[in-house]
Amino acid sequence: MTLLEHFTAVVPDDLAGQRLDQALAQLFPDFSRARLQQWIKAGQVTVDGQQRKPKDKLLGGEQIELAATSEEEVSWQAQPIPLNVVYEDEALLVINKPAGLVVHPATGNPDGTLVNALLNHAPELSEVPRAGIIHRLDKDTSGLLVVARTLKSQKVLVEQLQAREMKREYQAVVCGVLTAGGTVDEPIGRHPVDRKRMAVVYNGKEAITHYRVIERFRAHTHIRVNLETGRTHQIRVHMAHLRYPLVGDQVYGGRLRLPPGCGEALQTMLRQFKRQALHAARLGLVHPGSGEEMSWEAALPDDMLALLRVLAEDAAAHE
Repeated sequence: MTLLEHFTAVVPDDLAGQRLDQALAQLFPDFSRARLQQWIKAGQVTVDGQQRKPKDKLLGGEQIELAATSEEEVSWQAQPIPLNVVYEDEALLVINKPAGLVVHPATGNPDGTLVNALLNHAPELSEVPRAGIIHRLDKDTSGLLVVARTLKSQKVLVEQLQAREMKREYQAVVCGVLTAGGTVDEPIGRHPVDRKRMAVVYNGKEAITHYRVIERFRAHTHIRVNLETGRTHQIRVHMAHLRYPLVGDQVYGGRLRLPPGCGEALQTMLRQFKRQALHAARLGLVHPGSGEEMSWEAALPDDMLALLRVLAEDAAAHE
């Protein structure tokens, strides 16, 4: 545990009658209410020298003392893993993650992850929950994600994500020919039978996906996808629900479908493409420090470019 800073404040009269955790959220806006509640329960907040509960009401005029600390994830070790850093400053990092790299250490992937690489690149991330990662990408999804370097940045960026103010645009290649773009507004939750998978279920969490056609091929479509929400496997589940699963998706893609009369090059490409053809191509947010609107783009990786090239050659051969 590392002491970040010691804070003091006097409760103003206009906060009289509020719960302690509610008042602290206004007195110390750099920290999330959940983190403030943790500190209250840990005895790191005193009111006139006394420990109190999060729900205790304030009268106004009390002296607040807060010992803000961070807990390092001792099981997460820094490792010298190459990182493609698109942008960095004192508040945040933007990373272009390659396909195949797991984001967080977990059972089966205790190391060799993006988190291990980030801790090597920016050791201060050991003091930020989840090493500052705001949103995840699946292991086999490539592209952009943002990392907060401070607790304040993390709070602001998480609030943007929850308010649907963060812009996340993906590109994907799906099986089947879409006639037009559209929106999928279907709740997503755990599959009722296979708990390792997600599915469209009536009691799931709200999930909204917008998609637009970039290019059509004989039996596939290159699409642009924008997320309003960020459910686990959202794009993969929603497109499979529409019966346009992502090329190479080993979980939701179903059996391999080859276009009639396709040549050896396309057959080989589709048989050997073993990850979902999904790339986080654009990221937009408001900088947590300056308030400036910022955005970044990441070009499609080589494997998706090769897939699109072979699909275009197949389409041309059958004109």
